[in-house]
Amino acid sequence: MKKVAIVMGSASDKPVAMDAVNTLAQYGVQAIVRVLSAHRTPQEARDFTLSLEGEGVGAVIALAGMAAHLAGAVAANTVLPVIGVPVASGGLGGLDALLSTVQMPSGIPVATVAVGGAKNAAILAVQVLAVSDEKLRQKLLDQRAAMRAAVLKADQDINEALKAQEA
Repeated sequence: MKKVAIVMGSASDKPVAMDAVNTLAQYGVQAIVRVLSAHRTPQEARDFTLSLEGEGVGAVIALAGMAAHLAGAVAANTVLPVIGVPVASGGLGGLDALLSTVQMPSGIPVATVAVGGAKNAAILAVQVLAVSDEKLRQKLLDQRAAMRAAVLKADQDINEALKAQEA
């Protein structure tokens, strides 16, 4: 099974990054996790990115706040799918990071999730891997079925409670 690389621009991004780590673990996907900055450690970030295919990585999740150039820097150095997670920091609540992550030049895409959306980034990475891994695909289908069942149960519960209240 392919791995997913998770790279964060700062140790302060760790709480958000752990959402991705934990979600990947629920699907049995191994993560390689690093703290590397597009600005403070550009050579190390580049070297890490260039090593990913040789390490069996199938997708990359890059988390950063403020200027949030990390996902773009990673995407510029690989053809692996890169998923950017803007992280709220500074005074703009993550809007600056969102715009920095999503505004990529033509030909160097970064799939971008919501500010702090590391769980969805991990699920998207699993979906990328599931294209060629039937076991992962089935785990995704099972999770969708469980979510559906939970919503239908909540719907049933609320309607039963309202009917009991009317009686």
